Amino acid sequence: MSLDDSLNRVLARVDELGAILAQPDLAPERMADLSREYAELEPVAERIRTLKSARSELVDLEQMMADGGDPEMRALAEEEWHDLKHRLPDLEREVQRLLLPKDEADERSAILEVRAGTGGDEAALFAADLFAMYQKYAALHGWRFETMELAETPLGGAKEAVASITGRGVFARLKFESGVHRVQRVPETETQGRIHTSAATVAVLPEAEEVDVQIDDKDLRIDVFRASGAGGQHVNKTESAVRITHLPSGIVVSQQDEKSQHKNKAKAMKILRARLYEEERRAREAARADSRKSQVGSGDRSERIRTYNFPQGRVTDHRINLTLYKIEKVLNGEALDEVIDALIAEDEAARLAEIT
Repeated sequence: MSLDDSLNRVLARVDELGAILAQPDLAPERMADLSREYAELEPVAERIRTLKSARSELVDLEQMMADGGDPEMRALAEEEWHDLKHRLPDLEREVQRLLLPKDEADERSAILEVRAGTGGDEAALFAADLFAMYQKYAALHGWRFETMELAETPLGGAKEAVASITGRGVFARLKFESGVHRVQRVPETETQGRIHTSAATVAVLPEAEEVDVQIDDKDLRIDVFRASGAGGQHVNKTESAVRITHLPSGIVVSQQDEKSQHKNKAKAMKILRARLYEEERRAREAARADSRKSQVGSGDRSERIRTYNFPQGRVTDHRINLTLYKIEKVLNGEALDEVIDALIAEDEAARLAEIT
């Protein structure tokens, strides 16, 4: 399908939606669905109309230039023609970008999982730094950040940390963070000043609702046990911790942060749904784009995506060869948008190249 065909289809659909929504006897549920679609498409239609108007104006200016007549008017038309000719490609690219298929999970909240990788205590400390970075980043965006699981080390590191980040468009901003993050720095325990390299793994999963993933009770094995770690006498008396095993997939989720077994089970189910939904989503995407691996990475947890080099004060994202010499601002969440914006732009450019 040509670009013009796509543009005309969007305009026709917006007109159709407008006519349907004007009907007085529309069912409330259908009204809600169609209103949501209209709200998504109308801004796109507006840019399409702007593009079509610009193209039409270009033709009119060319006609004025060809007709001769008043030299002053012809010179003015030529000046406007050059200006419009220069702006037209940008308008076309913007419309093409708006027409790109949306990831259905983009508007969702997300589950963040950070785990220490190779590097012992230093890897756990780095994992804690990353977890704190995303917490600060969430605060800057006005998102709700709720720690669901935190397995701390004696030095203040994190073997594993899981959080729910709630807000509109969280997954769209964070989905390219999945992968292996590497740190190069001198650990506090290092007496000879040698630089160590360690790593942590990040996974960002779109949050799933019960309607997204059907989980049969017979497919679950639920074990309860006493919580370990901090918690005073409570941990010795109550079997409040919960481990859920999803038998068909082999996915295991444990929760013990809450004193209530019921709350721990609810949190574990939330994480399980997110992991199952992500597996289904990735399988669908792989089927749709089997021949392509995104230029900004596959989201594979084993893929090394970024290095944080403290001696040089730099952060390098290896997928797009972007280096920022502002490591503290990145880890404070302030400059993380610079990396994320570049990743999103690269992904859009790669997808545009496929359809043009």
